[in-house]
Amino acid sequence: MEYRRRELLGASAAGIAASVAGCLGSDGGDGEEGSIAGEELALATTTSTYDTGLLDELNQAFQERFGTPVAANAQGTGKAIRSARDGNADVILVHARSQEDEFMREGYGVNRRDLMFNDFVVVGPSDDPAGVGDTDQATAAFEAIADAQAGFKSRGDDSGTHTKELVIWSEAGAEPGGEWYEETGSGMGNTLTIASESEAYTLADRGTFLSRQDSVDLEILLQGPIEGGPELLANPYGIMAVNPEIHSGVNYQLAMAYIGFFTSPDGQELIADYTANGQQLFYPEALSEDPDFQQYVPEGWQPDSSNASDE
Repeated sequence: MEYRRRELLGASAAGIAASVAGCLGSDGGDGEEGSIAGEELALATTTSTYDTGLLDELNQAFQERFGTPVAANAQGTGKAIRSARDGNADVILVHARSQEDEFMREGYGVNRRDLMFNDFVVVGPSDDPAGVGDTDQATAAFEAIADAQAGFKSRGDDSGTHTKELVIWSEAGAEPGGEWYEETGSGMGNTLTIASESEAYTLADRGTFLSRQDSVDLEILLQGPIEGGPELLANPYGIMAVNPEIHSGVNYQLAMAYIGFFTSPDGQELIADYTANGQQLFYPEALSEDPDFQQYVPEGWQPDSSNASDE
């Protein structure tokens, strides 16, 4: 369901200053948390944040801090970005860097921050007919599945997971298709269920798989980098505000309060402490002893030398 854009009530400069102070854990000097009550944040995000339960945890914490509800729309990353591109979100939280970079290059997104990460895993039936468990690279795992024409369930929904899957097929030099390959057009949780019922393989983000593993008959057959697997299976998440110069109706101040809260020590601790089945699902990435300044701009971006000063 698409968002309905709100009539923005408008926050005063003092209210916004108080909200940012609240993001950083300050009490504003009078012992009261900053409040932006009466506003509503429109968030476009990926299904993995919803399927794992993390989204409800984060948004509840934000609302408790600021008295501000979050209208969240969890879709595949591609749909979430298109929704924001149309001005139907104030902030996006997604996990497909190539699509995020395009969104930024075209001017729709501003103030991107690395937020958290987990990784992707290749999961499948315990008898592993394609021998994925004998491989140590994602490309080799996909080649084995294609060679065996073993069942593979793709999300097929332009999500971050689907984007990563297509990258792996491309690097493997394999062309998925035929009766063994099916696009579900569904979120990660439903795709795992379909793969389990049909004894097929799929690519899953670790967080969603761990949160659903008790309800599906699938095993991790190839680990991602968190457990020493290939770096190709890394799964970073970014958060950014929608550019108010493109869409004047977005609530930029509220978007930045949300970004500020979840990149603050308090927000990062919430992410680190969130578990399912006793296992950590996401790893905070906003705080680092060795900051990655490239996170703020599209990967590979360099200043235009023609605009540089000759002085």
